[in-house]
Amino acid sequence: MTFVHWRYPAALVQPLLPRGLTVEEFDGSAWVGLTPFLMEDVRLPGVPALPWMSRFPETNVRTYVRDARGRGGLWFLSLDAGRLFAMLGGRAGYRLPYHWSDMSVRAEGDRIGYRCRRRLPGPPGARCDAVVELGPSLADSDRDELTDFLTERYRLFTVIGGGLACAEVEHAPWPLRRVRLVRLDQDLVRAGGLPAPGHEPILHASAGVRVRVGMWSRVKEGGSPV
Repeated sequence: MTFVHWRYPAALVQPLLPRGLTVEEFDGSAWVGLTPFLMEDVRLPGVPALPWMSRFPETNVRTYVRDARGRGGLWFLSLDAGRLFAMLGGRAGYRLPYHWSDMSVRAEGDRIGYRCRRRLPGPPGARCDAVVELGPSLADSDRDELTDFLTERYRLFTVIGGGLACAEVEHAPWPLRRVRLVRLDQDLVRAGGLPAPGHEPILHASAGVRVRVGMWSRVKEGGSPV
């Protein structure tokens, strides 16, 4: 997984959020992440992983928010998946803005290439082509508050039936590596409703962790889950 992040003015991001969520700022800015990665061993609880269906690329555009109780989490501007069933499942099960895309992840040593071409729904053609080169591991002493702010997230928000909902996300802390951006050609951020980034991003990469996403629950007006 590669984390690519840019600063944005909070005033640009807030209109993209539903009622009940506010932009969570760090160092006076909202942050928007482009996160291409490879999903492996994807399955429902109690169901074995299936060949081909359980392994596919995904690329998300996300930002960081708080609800009325002050709980932090993720808000997805878009999610692109390389399997049609994943797109359908994400839209039906969590009402997340998934798209079905032609995607690939290719690794040659420490160089990783990501490719995404959106198919549907909506107008096709939104894309992301990225090449990164992995560096040394990031020691715990090198992790600062911004690094954890951008990578350690354990809740996602969505809107279901016109009301705010959330799901808890469980995983170990990401083991991070330094990473160099070789090439990036993308318009997924702009397709998500924001202007194209106008400056260089902050980057991190990880070999991955096992992730478990819980079922969603509604969030009441005051911010507490139902």
